[in-house]
Amino acid sequence: MPRTARTPRSARLAGAVAVALAAALTLTACGSDGGSASPAKVVQQKSDSPYEGTVLGKHFEKPDLQLTDTAGQPYDLRQRTSGKTTLLFFGYTSCPDVCPTTMGDIGVAMKKLSPEERQKVNIVFVSTDPQRDTPQVLRTWLDSMGSDFIGLTGDLEKVKAAAKTLGILIEDPVVNKDGTVTSTHGAQVLAFLPSDDKAHLLYLSGTEVKTYEHDLPLLAQGVAA
Repeated sequence: MPRTARTPRSARLAGAVAVALAAALTLTACGSDGGSASPAKVVQQKSDSPYEGTVLGKHFEKPDLQLTDTAGQPYDLRQRTSGKTTLLFFGYTSCPDVCPTTMGDIGVAMKKLSPEERQKVNIVFVSTDPQRDTPQVLRTWLDSMGSDFIGLTGDLEKVKAAAKTLGILIEDPVVNKDGTVTSTHGAQVLAFLPSDDKAHLLYLSGTEVKTYEHDLPLLAQGVAA
């Protein structure tokens, strides 16, 4: 099984509050021997923030991205998620570790929301391995975590360009000698608020379920970070 690169500062980020920080984060590479994205400027959680997630110093624009959803239909990310809280994650279904763990943890937390709250939150998973992640493969994989989760697949160059606007590195998948696939990509979750459709919060790889359980009701309400 390919080794997963770790995020060396995640423990420090999770443990401190009320400190302004512009940090170069080494982003976890799922199923990789290494790899990192370009530095992402963030501000650590403010003492007056109601959220446990990391508050971003720069509010990233939602990527202008048109792909194919799990029903095989065109999906315009900006248009379809406009005015609605959106959690965005890039990954691939054959990932041995970070991707299923992250999406599974979000799925567990989403089950704690009321039906009304769930309708106010989009969970979007964008494939970094579109050759293998067909709409059908994505749907089957996502259904084990959340039947209402949105899966998108398509032109990898579009995906890489969209991720780059968020400071996320995605490299071309590599097929290993044993037939497994390694896709190196940043493994953080970005939360876009409905007030301006911009990313205000970041959740690093390894974020605990209880953090999502705490923050998702606030995100559903569109509470300012």
